[in-house]
Amino acid sequence: MTFDWNSIKRVHCIGIGGVGISALARLLMHQGKILSGTEDNESPETLNALREQGVSISLSLDPKALPDTDCYLYSDAWLTKHTEVLDEAKTRGVPTLSYFEALGSIAAQYKVIAVAGAHGKTTTTAMLIDVLEAGELDPTAIVGSLRTKTKSNFRAGRGEYFVVEADEYRRHFLHFTPYILLINNIDADHLDYYKDLEDIQSAFRALATAVPKDGFVVCDVSDEKIVPILQGVSATIVDYKPFIDPTLSLKVLPLHRMNAAGVLAVADLLHIDKEVAKRALADFTGTWRRFEYKGTTVTGAVVYDDYGHHPKEIVTTLRSVREWFPHTHLVVVFQPHLYSRTKLLFEEFVSAFADADEVIIAPIFAARETTDAEVSHYLLAERIHALGKQVEAFDSPDAIKIYLEKNIHEGDTIVTMGAGDIYKVGEALVRHI
Repeated sequence: MTFDWNSIKRVHCIGIGGVGISALARLLMHQGKILSGTEDNESPETLNALREQGVSISLSLDPKALPDTDCYLYSDAWLTKHTEVLDEAKTRGVPTLSYFEALGSIAAQYKVIAVAGAHGKTTTTAMLIDVLEAGELDPTAIVGSLRTKTKSNFRAGRGEYFVVEADEYRRHFLHFTPYILLINNIDADHLDYYKDLEDIQSAFRALATAVPKDGFVVCDVSDEKIVPILQGVSATIVDYKPFIDPTLSLKVLPLHRMNAAGVLAVADLLHIDKEVAKRALADFTGTWRRFEYKGTTVTGAVVYDDYGHHPKEIVTTLRSVREWFPHTHLVVVFQPHLYSRTKLLFEEFVSAFADADEVIIAPIFAARETTDAEVSHYLLAERIHALGKQVEAFDSPDAIKIYLEKNIHEGDTIVTMGAGDIYKVGEALVRHI
């Protein structure tokens, strides 16, 4: 999508507290725009930082409270919530763009390095930013979380490269035309939108074929789910498997060695010294909500938080946790994300917690969906229990916190998991320390 940003001075972001759109707001401020925003709740991780930069943020949901501006941008979440606010914006006679439409048009000014895949996008993107920094390429970048290194989801750069996390949901990543496309993996997810795995592969194929002839597609060329999307690709295809380094020392979970391999392959294409890239990866400390260390409880249990919300992510993360902490009593507090995902992948969720010693199930985080009575956290807990696993289901975060305070001990490891707000349970457990 082409868009004349030179004619825009003021921008108002609807849903400005979102991790992605808040980063876009920072990017536009970096380009000299005047930003304001609307949000429906306080999101301290993003809103406070924006306010400190002078952004005026309103929590009013009165459509008439929208300020006049040259352009409205909106988070896709507002297509289904508080729709009257977005409807009002569209009547104002000024451009109204989605987050991905706007981001794609801005990214087109750069050489885009897009990180795509069902799992590991955020960590891989953040790793790649660190490596390009170390290689003195000074990238502009947007990542779907807060980098531990900078506590920010945006990096302002002066170089020619734009590093971006490319989300496959609703084919959003097709707003980008990557110069380098790094595909971590492909899996059946977002089945509330896609019909099946083949439909998902068609979206990835469209993205891969959009990479120009002088560009590169970096992936595992032997992955049977990736092979079909490489048909018709005119760019050079690079296999990242030869870049896997089992001796690479990482401060993050061992599972991220595969992500690091993809990053090393990209670094090689950009002529970054191999040892410089490896040192940057060895120093990488992760991102917010990606197996993030939260602290220690008063009883001595260690608390981590992870964004994993797909069965394969859960299995991979817990297996890696068990590798790191083989003798710990591992307690997983899981919040299913979306009724549709829980229902469609129910059997996979049931068997995903094999490496946990104890599982606690929170109510399903509905997000953009309405309640589906055919699936519940109690039903999920019942089926997990049938496999012989110790499991409890609770109706509120407070009830989970009370249970954990009574039943966790020194040497235990607690991992809160899910794409909703379950991380608040872990934060509450360690807040007073």
